[in-house]
This record gives sequence, C-alpha cells and structure tokens, in this order.
Amino acid sequence: MTVQPAWHPTPDQSVARRNTLADLLRRTAAREPDKLGLVFGAVRQTFAELDATVNRAANALAARGIRRGDRVLMVAHNSHGFVVAYFALARLGAVSVPVNFMLGPDEIAYVIGHSGAVAVIAEDALADTADRAWQAADTAPALRVAIGSGAAAVPEGWLDFEAAYREAPAEEPDSAVTDDDPVQIMYTSGTESRPKGAVMSTRNLTAQYTSAIVTGGMSADDIEVHALPLYHCAQLHCFLTPDIQLGATSVVLPGADPAAILRTVEDEHATKLFCPPTVWIALLRHPDFDTRDLSTLRKGYYGAAAMPVEILAELHRRLPDLRLYNFYGQTEMSPVATVLGPEDQERKPGSAGRAALNVETRVVDEDGREVPRGEVGEIVHRGPHTMLGYWNDPERTAEAFRGGWFHSGDLGVMDDEGYLRVVDRKKDMIKTGGENVASREVEETVYQHPAVAEVAVFGVPDPYWIEMVCAAVVVKPGEHLAPDDVVAFCRARLAGFKTPKKVVIVAALPKNPSGKVLKRELRALHGG
Repeated sequence: MTVQPAWHPTPDQSVARRNTLADLLRRTAAREPDKLGLVFGAVRQTFAELDATVNRAANALAARGIRRGDRVLMVAHNSHGFVVAYFALARLGAVSVPVNFMLGPDEIAYVIGHSGAVAVIAEDALADTADRAWQAADTAPALRVAIGSGAAAVPEGWLDFEAAYREAPAEEPDSAVTDDDPVQIMYTSGTESRPKGAVMSTRNLTAQYTSAIVTGGMSADDIEVHALPLYHCAQLHCFLTPDIQLGATSVVLPGADPAAILRTVEDEHATKLFCPPTVWIALLRHPDFDTRDLSTLRKGYYGAAAMPVEILAELHRRLPDLRLYNFYGQTEMSPVATVLGPEDQERKPGSAGRAALNVETRVVDEDGREVPRGEVGEIVHRGPHTMLGYWNDPERTAEAFRGGWFHSGDLGVMDDEGYLRVVDRKKDMIKTGGENVASREVEETVYQHPAVAEVAVFGVPDPYWIEMVCAAVVVKPGEHLAPDDVVAFCRARLAGFKTPKKVVIVAALPKNPSGKVLKRELRALHGG
C-alpha cells in the first residue's frame, strides 16, 4: 500500500492558494472595479480605487519599516483612513491592534505593553492620548501615523497618513502572508481586571464571514450603513469586511448618532443596518424616525445584547418590511456563533437562534457534559471561527479551550429544536437570598411597562439578601414613572425574589461605544 507523503507546499503553491484579508479586497476590485465600494463623508471610492489606495498605504508603511508580524496599535473613530489602514496592515502581514478610542492613556498603555506594539496609527484628535499612552508604557513607537479627521492639525513628530500614501506607488507590495498568520489582536472588554487579547487569523475570520453571509442573508446588492465602532469585532467582522468580500457598498459614519443614521439611510437608499438594541431603541425614539424615508431598509441586524421582546414587536410594527436577524457570539468567535433568522423572530422571541453555518454549539455543566434540553448550563462552541488563542496567555487559553470546546462564560438553555436562549452572563446572574435571578428575565418584564424606554437590572450588595435585585430605568419622554410603580408592576408578574427591591430612575444608561450597557458602572453608582 502506497502512503501519500505529507504535503509541503512550495512558496508559489502557498501564494496560489492564499486567501488573506488583503486578497478579499483585491478579488472584489478585480470582479467589480467600477462599483461603489466605500463612502465616508465626501469620499466615494469604487472598489478599484479603494484597492489602489490600500496598496499605496501599505507601500507607505512598508517604506517606513512596518513588516510582517509587527503589531500596530490603532486608535481612531470610524473613517475612510481607518478602513484603509486596516486593509493596508493586512496586506503587509502586520497585526492590527484596534483599541477603544474612549480608553485613557493608562488603559491603552497596558495594551501596548501586553501586545508588544511597535507602531501606532491614530486619529489626529487622539494623537495626544496615544502619546501619553506610550509614555505610560515607558517605551516609544518606531512610527507614529496620524489619520486626518479635520478636527486637528497633524501633530509634530507624526506622519500624515493621507499625504504619505498619496506619494506611494499603487502596485501591490510583495509580502509572504499566509492564511494562518495572526492578522489582528482584539482586546476583550471583559470583566476581569485586565482585558485579554484574542488573536485572529484570516482563516478563522473568513470562516466567520462565510457564516455571516450565508446565515445572515447578505448579498452583493446590499448598501449598508456602518455606524458602530470599527475597532469592535461586530461592525468590522460581521458587516464591513463581509460587505467588501461580497462587493456590497459600505457607507461608513463616524459614530452612531441616531439623526445621522436615519438621514444616511434615506440619502444613500440603504438596504441594511446593524445596531445593538440600545441604538435601535434610540432610533425608534428619535423624532426623525417617522419623517425620514426608510422604505429601502430591508435587512436589520442586532446583537451585543439581548433585544427586549417589546422593542422587537415595535420594530416589526413600525418597519413591517424589515427582515431582522439576531447575531449572538463573542470576540473569541470572530464573533458570530448563533443566528436567529427573520422567520423565527416572532416564533422564538428572545432566542439567540441556532448555530451558524460553521459552528457547533452546546450547553454543558461544570464538568463539560452536555445538559438535557431545557436545563441551564454554560454555552460552548467549536468550529473554524474560533480564535487562535489569547495573546501571550497560555493559561487562560487552555482554560477557555478545555475539553476541545470554547467556553463562552454565558449561561443558556437549548430547546427541543436546538434554539439557544441566553439566560445571562455568569457574572450577571444575581444570587439573592439563596436564589438565582437572571437579570435579563427581569429586564424583559420591566420593558413591558408602557412608560419604560430602557432598563438595566443588576445585583448590588445587601446585608440581609447578600445581593438584591436593582433596576435602573429610563422613562420615555413625556411619561411619568415612580420607583414604586416599577416594583408594583414587577410584583404582579414575577416571583417575589425576582422583583427589584431597589429601583432608580436615571436620565440615561452608561454604555460603551458598541452599545453595551456598562453594568459595572451602574453597580458602582447604585451599590450603596
């Protein structure tokens, strides 16, 4: 019997079979050179123009020393320059390290030190924050590149990104990038004292793009508004990059301003929009919602947090032609793990759906054994979406991948049809008087009150109950609601131990730029 020897591809074979992030853009540019690819403000580029700009940017960075494997910090709001820099780094085989632009210098300094970043690309208005972060990290970048925003002059010592790439050649740079090379480190916003760096390769990202495109009903004729931060994996990897791979048109906004989103949907005849529930709520409450022409909007996506059932019903009522998808996952899954499609939104309200195309999902006990359908356990996944591991952290990598599954840290229930319901984050499960209370269940109940605009439920210390259920409530404009009203409303619908023992009326809920409610801030403010 003849045994086929192990394959050892030649460099030419490797290049011929390659499928990196940079290749996705180049192929779309070859297939649809004249199609509008990217819009940002007054900038409107075809795919061919965007591809040439990325080549110029990659050559400009390479001429200044950026090489394959270099970690490059990115600190910027959404912009044309952010998209160009992201693809240019991928084209060189460098590793982009996007960070939350709201972080302070000390927080960014940790990422610099932990990732070993050697250079920084920052929005000009954030250059001072970046400089202070490098000082706090007690090191200096080999290169500082400023993306012009028009809000500030390019600071001294920084390279003007646009001016530099305008002068660079448009030919594609030669770089021996492979599909399994790290292409990005995404730092989790997590609950631990220090964030973890999830390492992404093109192989796991492209597997996720396939799942997002197929399970999410995406197509080349989409026109999508990208308003949520591109430093976050949801907007970047569920929507922007899949759109570019497909040849769909991407309209990038600097931020998630409701008026700007509604205006842009009308002006660009957008067909597709992703927002976390908090932003969908903000759109519904905005006075422009009923005056703008939103008739072209056909596909809507939500994620990052559970969509309240009452808000889901309102979206169906006010945008009856909108097909909604729920994307559930986490950074380490690139990030989609499960999807609830339009046909199941009303049949399975509150569900996270079923495993995406390239994912297996289970609910397990503390020993990793699958629990019976209908019982609560930890949600675990496996499949090619999964990150390579945590950067420079083998212990937490081993813990996350124990038993051959990625452990999400979320609690969930699988029904008889294989649909997942996320009960809570482990950290958000409230243990009061010996009983477990899922904050999401209480939130869903409070949302049923007609005067409630938003609510967040969390546990706060209590000498008797150990933890007590607390609700922070935002009231709809023109409505009046007292804390006792909320308590009475819940008491009529929930068991006594689940009913909030403390209710605070607040003007707004604290959120991060990706739209997640910051419950740790609510605990700190109202835990006394």
